[in-house]
Amino acid sequence: MIKKLFARKPLKLLLAEMEGENRLRRVLGPVQLTALGVGCIIGTGIFVLIGKAANETAGPALMLSFVVAGLCCVFSALCYAEFASMAPVAGSAFTYAYATLGELFAWIIGWDLVLEYTVASSAVAHGWSKYFQNLLTSFHVQFPAIVSSAPFDYKSNAVGGVLQHFQGTGSFFDLPAVLIVAVVTVILVLGIRQSAGFNTAMVIVKLAVVAFVIGVGAFYVNPANWHPFWPHGPWGVSLFGETVLGWTNNNGEPVGMLAGAAIMFFAYIGFDSVSTHAEEARNPKRDVPIGIVVSLGLCTVLYIAVTAVLTGMVRYDHIDVEAPVAQAFAQIGLPWAQRLISAGAIAGITSVMLVLMLSQPRVLLAMARDGFLPKGFFGAVHPRFRTPWKSTILTGLVVASLAALLPLDILAQLVNIGTLLAFLIVCLAVLVMRKTHPDVERPFRCPWSPVIPMLGIAFCLLLMFSLPWENWLRLAVWLVVGLLIYFAYGRRNSVLARLRAEVEEKELAEAPRG
Repeated sequence: MIKKLFARKPLKLLLAEMEGENRLRRVLGPVQLTALGVGCIIGTGIFVLIGKAANETAGPALMLSFVVAGLCCVFSALCYAEFASMAPVAGSAFTYAYATLGELFAWIIGWDLVLEYTVASSAVAHGWSKYFQNLLTSFHVQFPAIVSSAPFDYKSNAVGGVLQHFQGTGSFFDLPAVLIVAVVTVILVLGIRQSAGFNTAMVIVKLAVVAFVIGVGAFYVNPANWHPFWPHGPWGVSLFGETVLGWTNNNGEPVGMLAGAAIMFFAYIGFDSVSTHAEEARNPKRDVPIGIVVSLGLCTVLYIAVTAVLTGMVRYDHIDVEAPVAQAFAQIGLPWAQRLISAGAIAGITSVMLVLMLSQPRVLLAMARDGFLPKGFFGAVHPRFRTPWKSTILTGLVVASLAALLPLDILAQLVNIGTLLAFLIVCLAVLVMRKTHPDVERPFRCPWSPVIPMLGIAFCLLLMFSLPWENWLRLAVWLVVGLLIYFAYGRRNSVLARLRAEVEEKELAEAPRG
């Protein structure tokens, strides 16, 4: 029993899955893959979350928060790049875990990725809705309040951050969020080439807006706004709800530069999505590592620059928490820039949502191929468009429902710890694979191993412990639900388990009778 739970999937079997009618179309080059990474990384972090993190958690030290989060991602990205070049198939960390740590770990990380992409997509849809309504308001057009947001919000207060009560908003559901999810779903069903082309156009627009923010905003920077540099200190590390380094806020949540890094880690999940498209890359052994490393490095530099400009333009505790960049330009007397930035934010956040929702069905496809999910549905590839169309539509329905009904805070808090867990397992898997398969061809090798993977593990744990304890509780609940599904369906229908059973049955039949 235990042996079956930790059975590893042979690398040859992984590569064989790229053949046949269910193989995805190879149309992505290094530019498109890099654009997918940039499309997912640059967006919600700059245009939405940066305000809350600077205002309530880290202050101007958020610049260093991005450095720490970026370092954590660099270590993990190099490990991802090694695996992506070895096994260029759909599935990302799920696939890598199956080949190295065994079936149970593969299911856990796959289920974790489902949480990451689905909930992140819903949170991003909320951010899109806020900027869309902000743009309408700048033209004196008011979106109907009855369909402008989730029907409830919640307030947490005192007593260690325990949830105190829910509060109605007067709205039925968030209609703009539902509409943008529907549009993105249609684009994704039509094909990877159309999706990548649309994303590239959105990336060009938002990079132009980010360049505008840095170039114009630099002239309005007042260095006095950077003092105090870290109003809540450099730390903010807790251990399952108990602060061990730094301070906490009135809700019992850690604050400080490291706590800011844990929050802003949400902004970096885009490079993980690049590896989920390895099966659709023309030359995955070369192009996927390029896409991962280049997109991560470029976006880290841009994040630090925007944070420096934003906190220099407006004192950290005056930064708006819903539309921080657009409102910062409004506060310094440039309302025309507010409209330009809102339009760019809409384009930027759209591309984030597109990449997240593009990645989710690929993970489900990989899990279905291995028998963990019904293959007839989640493994179905459209005969014309060559996309996993059924799971794409289901993803759209789930994302639209969550975005319509749940508030942003609940959604955003579910994502970070799951992402960090995925990165940690990939770093661990590189160490295991170097021991178990030392002779396998590695077109890209993670440098300075085992130092880099071990640093990746350490940084992931550090940021995980910088998150409020509720994040650990939500992750535990999600994983328990996933394990119930695995033992009820996945373990009994595992392709690898069936293959092993057939081999054992054949060996038993051929064994000489005494």
